[in-house]
Amino acid sequence: MTNPSDATLVIIPTYNELENLPLIVGRVRAATPEVDILVVDDNSPDGTGDKADELAAEDARINVLHRESKGGLCGAYVAGFQWGLEREYTVLCEMDADGSHAPEQLHLLLSEIDSGADLVIGSRYVPGGKVVNWPKKRWILSKGGNAYISFMLGGGLSDMTAGYRAYRREVLEAMDLDELSNAGYIFQVDLAWRAVVGGFDVREVPITFTEREIGESKLDGSFVKDSLVEVTRWGVRHRAGQAAEIAKVTKGMLGYEFKHWQRSRRR
Repeated sequence: MTNPSDATLVIIPTYNELENLPLIVGRVRAATPEVDILVVDDNSPDGTGDKADELAAEDARINVLHRESKGGLCGAYVAGFQWGLEREYTVLCEMDADGSHAPEQLHLLLSEIDSGADLVIGSRYVPGGKVVNWPKKRWILSKGGNAYISFMLGGGLSDMTAGYRAYRREVLEAMDLDELSNAGYIFQVDLAWRAVVGGFDVREVPITFTEREIGESKLDGSFVKDSLVEVTRWGVRHRAGQAAEIAKVTKGMLGYEFKHWQRSRRR
């Protein structure tokens, strides 16, 4: 009997990750030797793309997709998704190159996929999840931001901004990937929210998120404002849509009851 995870592609976007790339690829190959890897490099000036080609030349399970310029994390993942969907992978995963997503925990996500989940998110904020080497202020900002997102959109998820994920191909095939929002890291929320609204089985598993030790973070503070403004717009539209639907159903019920009352009066 085969499982969906038997044909898994792990997508690792890179930009100036020359030191980190061999480490993360080696850890993936050691922890889950049965999966394939796709490195999506945005023309890194430090030679990351060349290193990726070297690794691919030595291992048939490692593939490289070169992009012409730095086009952002969302664009890199969309390109990786499209590459994987063209090649009949049944599960496509997101993983950071900097080691913050432990390859040794990938099996937790894949196990949930094999048990029936459509999208599995490696969560920092469910019981058992944790963050290592983050300043308290950053943890509060991230935890509070995710609480706000959950409040505005619903869906019952604790970590919609998380980037350690496993998707069944059907989830991605059901979306127009070109329409994904690219305001900061909000595309992660967009993907998760579309999956929830689409009726897919979305689950979270606890993971340990470890802040990078090599290189500099590519995240700047502007993403917080941009992301939360975008989520607020979505939430307002969602609540308005819910209110309109409730009003429609209520009107129908009242109309039915009124007609039923009129008939009973005529008898």
